[in-house]
This record gives sequence, C-alpha cells and structure tokens, in this order.
Amino acid sequence: MPTNPMHRQVLLLATAQALFQTVSVMVMTVGGLAGAAVAPTPQLATLPIAAMFLGTAVATMPAAGWMARAGRRAGFLAGALLGVTAGLLAAAGMWIGSLWMLSAGTFLAGAYQAFAQFYRFAAGEVADDAFRPRAISLVMAGGVIAAVLGPLLARWGGPMLSTAYAGAFLLMSIASLVAAGVLLGLRVPAPAAATGQAGRPLPQIMRQPAYLAALFGAATGYGVMILAMTATPLAMAHHQHPLSEAATVIQLHVLGMFVPSFFTGSLISRFGVLRVMLAGVALLAGHVLISLTGTAFHSFAGALVLLGVGWNFLYIGGTTLLTTTYSPAEKGRAQAANDLSIFIVGLVSSLVAAPLLQALGWQTLNLVLLPWLAATGVVLAALGISRARLAVVAR
Repeated sequence: MPTNPMHRQVLLLATAQALFQTVSVMVMTVGGLAGAAVAPTPQLATLPIAAMFLGTAVATMPAAGWMARAGRRAGFLAGALLGVTAGLLAAAGMWIGSLWMLSAGTFLAGAYQAFAQFYRFAAGEVADDAFRPRAISLVMAGGVIAAVLGPLLARWGGPMLSTAYAGAFLLMSIASLVAAGVLLGLRVPAPAAATGQAGRPLPQIMRQPAYLAALFGAATGYGVMILAMTATPLAMAHHQHPLSEAATVIQLHVLGMFVPSFFTGSLISRFGVLRVMLAGVALLAGHVLISLTGTAFHSFAGALVLLGVGWNFLYIGGTTLLTTTYSPAEKGRAQAANDLSIFIVGLVSSLVAAPLLQALGWQTLNLVLLPWLAATGVVLAALGISRARLAVVAR
C-alpha cells in the first residue's frame, strides 16, 4: 500500500474501478446471451444490456446531485450496494425465465455504473495538478483486472448452476460486495467552500468549444465501442464460435480498453490531448477495417483489440479535456451532463445493436460507423486549428 495519501486514494479508486468494471464486463459478455435464452424474439436479445445503459442514464444526474451533498464516499458505497442487488435480481430473472426481471437487474447494474463513472473524476479531486492526468489514467487502468476477471467469471459462472447464466449474475453480486468493502477506506476531500460564485449556467458551460469536443469525442468512443462490443458475442455465435471463444475476444477487447491507461496520461502530457484523441479516432477506423477481413476468430480478436484502444484514447482524452472547461463550483453539473449524454449514446447503441446485426450483418454494421468517426475527427481537428490560431495571435 503506498504511503503517500494521494497515491493511496488513487489505488483504492483503481481497485474499486476494477471490481465495478468486472461487473460491467460480465453484463456485456453474457447479457446478450442470457437475454437470447429468455427473450421471446431475437430482436430483444440485447435488452438486458440496453437496460444497463438506461439505468446509467436515469441515475447519472441524481447520483451527481446526491454526491454533491453527501460526498463521494457515500455515493460510491450506495452504488456498490446497488450492484449487489442487481446481481441477485438478474439471477432470479434467469431462474424464472423472465426477460423483464433480468433486465431490471441489469438496470440496477447501470445505476451502479452511474455512481462508479465518477471514480475517474474523484481521482482528479484527490490528485494535485501535476499528477491529475496520470491519476485519472491509473484509475481507468483498474479495468485491466476486469479484463481478466470479468470474462473468466462469466465463463465460469455461465454453466455453474443448472439455470444457465444465473451463476454469473450471483458472482456479480459478490464482486460488488467486495467493492463496497474497498470503498469504506476512501477519503475524498470535500469541495472547497463557495466564494459567492455559483458558477455559470449549464448551457453556457456546454457551449464552450472544448466542452463540446470533449463530449463528442468521448461519446463517439463510447457509442462505437458499445455498438460493436454488444454485437460481438451474438455475431460470433451466429458464425458458430463457442462461448469460450467469445469470452476470449471480449477479454482481449477489455485489455485493449484498459492496458493503455498505464501510459495514456503520459501520452497526453507529451503530445497533447487532441492528438491523442485523434489517434483514438484512427484506431477505431482500424477496427472497422479489420472487421471487414472476415468472421474468423482472429478477425474478431484483432478488430476488438483496436476497438478497445481507440475507446481508451477518446474516453480518457475526453475526460482530461473536460476537466479544463469548468470551475469547482460548476463541476457537478458539468460532469453529470457529460456522463448523461455519453450514456444516452451508449443506451441507443446497445438497443440498436441486435436489430442492426440482424439486418446488416457484422461487417456492414461496422462499415456504417465510418461517417460517425469522420465527423469526430473533423470536430477535434477544428478545435486544434482554432487553438493554434489563438496561440499565434497571443504571441
């Protein structure tokens, strides 16, 4: 355990992130397959995954508001306990064959996610200015453990009980309970006392070019990633790949999402946040190109690794850029609006994944992502050009 209090708090947040992300990865790995087992039609197979993102979208603003009053620790503990309940309810849904109860459980897992998404902002709050980009990056790196643990528990828990996938959801509850124990040691500083300034109205904050670019970049990374990741297990099953291979591909994907977090902060410090985000766009385009090479295991694996790394650069880059656009008095509203927007995009992406996969097939589904990526690249490049011009004028 690090002796520096700042580093200790970042370690606790990274551990909590690993456990939360394990729950999220398990839902992404088995949610569509579990949904397909109890859904009346194939189009509803990804409803449990969509319910998770709906839970996040619904709970994000209330979570932010409550933590502004009660503190990060209380909110994070409440979120972990929601995760415990989520796993129990989803397992019960599988036992009675109810898609709606299963989806209610994953909805609560989404509410857990609404609280847990603020771990990365809490890392910025416990770190000083010099350590902040790395602190955010290191907390996100907790997902490396989830990359190994999530698919492993999903693969182990899927057939563990006589009712398929019920065991995986029970293991989700256990992971959430452990996360609650870890968070008991968290100490996030209370917000600085107000100085009479209430901050700008939210629309004014959100109209800033940097805020819009941060939001659009992170939402693109998240939406593209969720759409492809949600469709992957179903596409692999359609092409006769067993659950073990689908779990391995998801595992490689999640490693791609979080292993770069060990150095993303350093890359941002060296090359600038906009260059790193543009590299993320290029990597997501690479995912699309590799997906066009076929439906063999190596094509799925290669595409999903690039999908993960591209998400990492856009999401961490977007978070870092966002932290430059608001004052301490404005952070709650600015962060919540950002995350709510991102998870609405994730919700839509998860809802349309199964219908688009069925209508278009795996390769065409990915191909139609290219215009979205091109638009994101234009937005980020335009902000970079604008900043460069302002720098010249300032000289």
